This record gives sequence, C-alpha cells and structure tokens, in this order.
Amino acid sequence: MADPAELPEPDRIEGAPHPREARALIGHGAAEAAFLDAFNSGRLHHAWLIAGPRGIGKATLAWRIARFLRATPAQGADGLFGAPPAPASLDIPEDHPVTSQSRALAEPGIFLLRRGATEKGDKLSDDLRVDEVRKMRSFFGLSVIDGGRRVVIVDSVDEMKPSAANALLKSLEEPPAGTVFLLVSHAPARLLPTIRSRCRELRLHPLAADQLAPALEASGHAPGADIAALSELAGGSVGEALRLMLLGGLPIYGEIVAALANAPRYDRPRAIALAGSTAGAANKPRFDLTLRLFNLFLARLARAGSGHPPGAEAAPGEAAALARLAPHRSAGQAWAELQQTLSARAAHGRAVNLDADALILDMIFRINQTAAAQAA
Repeated sequence: MADPAELPEPDRIEGAPHPREARALIGHGAAEAAFLDAFNSGRLHHAWLIAGPRGIGKATLAWRIARFLRATPAQGADGLFGAPPAPASLDIPEDHPVTSQSRALAEPGIFLLRRGATEKGDKLSDDLRVDEVRKMRSFFGLSVIDGGRRVVIVDSVDEMKPSAANALLKSLEEPPAGTVFLLVSHAPARLLPTIRSRCRELRLHPLAADQLAPALEASGHAPGADIAALSELAGGSVGEALRLMLLGGLPIYGEIVAALANAPRYDRPRAIALAGSTAGAANKPRFDLTLRLFNLFLARLARAGSGHPPGAEAAPGEAAALARLAPHRSAGQAWAELQQTLSARAAHGRAVNLDADALILDMIFRINQTAAAQAA
C-alpha cells in the first residue's frame, strides 16, 4: 500500500502551481463581485456552485473565497473601534496565517473534499467515493479555535459516485452552523437537481486571449508568441493552456495537421512517428493529450465545414487544410459524425488497455478514409 501523501494530487497539473497557491485570479471579476455583494449585504448563502468549463479558474476562486471567509469577520461583528468597513475584494494579505496555512493544506477551518486513494491505497480513485465524504464528520466535530466560519471545498463535485453525492446532499440540506460549501463543477447540468437547487451558482466563462496571457504569466509560464495558437486550442482555459505548454501540445497539434493536411494521401512516416511517441506508460500524459488534440482537430474540421472556420490558425498550414478537407456543409457533417465515432472508440480502447500507438494509428486511418470518401 502506498503512502497517501506520496500519491499525486488529483487536481494539480504537473509543473504548474496548484489553484490554492495562485496569487491572482484574472478574468472573473463579475463572479467575485457577486459573492462580495452577497457577503456585504448579509445574504451569504450556505452553498455555492462554482460552475464553468474545466481549467478556467474555478478552483482558484474557491480557494480565494475560502481564505477570505476564514480571514474576514462576519459583517456586523463590531471590533474595538466599531464595525470594519465592507471589504471591496477577496484579497487577504500574503503574510496572513490563513494564506500560508491554506497553501499547506493546514488551515483548520478549511476542508478539501476530493478524490482519494483506492481501497488498496496504491493509486488515486477514478471517482470521489462516499468514504471521502464521511471524513467531513470529524471536521464538523472539531471546534474552530477562532470561532470563525468553516469552509468545505468540493473539487470536483462532478467526480462523485451516486452514494457520495447523496451523502453530500444530506450536509447541504442540514448544513452545520457557520459552514459554507464551495462546489466546483465542470458540468453542472449533470449534477443531481437536488444538489443544484440548494446552491447559489457563480458562473465562470472562458478567458479571452488578452486575459489568457496574463493568467499564464501569473502561473509562471509566459506564453510568448504562441498565445494566439494556445488560445485557439485551449478554448480560454488556463489549465488546458498550461497542459499544452508543459506537454508540447502545440508541436503535437502541428504534427497532426501536417500528417493529415493532404489526406487521403496522408503522410504515413509522420503518422507512424506521431503514434510511436505516445507508446509506453511513461508517455501516458502525452497520449491523453494527443487524443484530445485529435478530437479538437475533428471539431475544427466540422465547424469549418458548417461555415464557421476558426478565427486563427493553431498550426502552420491549418487554415488551408481545413478549407480543403471541409469545403461544404456535408463534409462538416461527416467530420462531426467521425468525431463522435472516434471519441467512443478511444474511450473503449482506453478501457480495454489497447496499445496507445495502435489506437492513434487507427484514428489516423479512419480520418484518411473519411477524407477519401469526401473526395470521391
């Protein structure tokens, strides 16, 4: 059995700061203002659903709110010199104890609910299990020394098994006094309606290109001249842009475009080399990213065929390739159907542990076949 402390964090991108370590949140001022308005008006809801696409800053906002709630007295709590002024932002000082303790996962008033180890303890569970939810009982049983609020961050609520979701629902229905729940969700429509109905929603939106660049710089990874391509492929997600930068996503996408630009006369040596680069356990992150990029390539083909080509190239020669392979609506429909088919085949292939390079080559062959059918 592995030491749980040695397992990777399920919500961390390797090589990038964790959301709780972020020193700034860019592009979500409206959500912060909505929360502050509820706080300052004395209408602080006990549960908040922080929703939006993956990687755009939802967990960072959850940690900012959690630190703010732990460090800020409740409105109406007068001090020695009367009631403090209403806070104008979620910022708290860098030298505040809550800041350092939360980053070290040692803040006694904050409970992080996320995926833990499997029953064997040798790896992370694929789901957030009910055993993890039950750990909240001991958290609620402890007294907070400063008498302040307790905060529970669920990251992410989408990963919960039904039993775990029902256990969380009980706490949302009868919340302990002074407790605020912050539920991070990438797909809120899939949640139990009873969970959604007990939360106030803060909706976050993808970042524009001019917001993505400073957000990446704040994480310690300046995008440089690649920002336009990164913005295209990342879809406004800082997390996805970081994965692309750290795993060589732009060169991979460039190889996909180059290998298939002349389909049905695809570049076979290039295709074989691309598939081979994903083989082996050590290349699993690259394999996962390559699958996502193939899916994105097909989506961009489908949109181009429907009359909505991308606003900018994500790789050299992409615009010409999209125009040639998806010249009309029927071609766009064919690529959209292939995207669904290959997505399902990829999920099945991963489930049965099909060799990564074989799965990638199969995708390339099927894309080439579809290009041939469109050219006929």
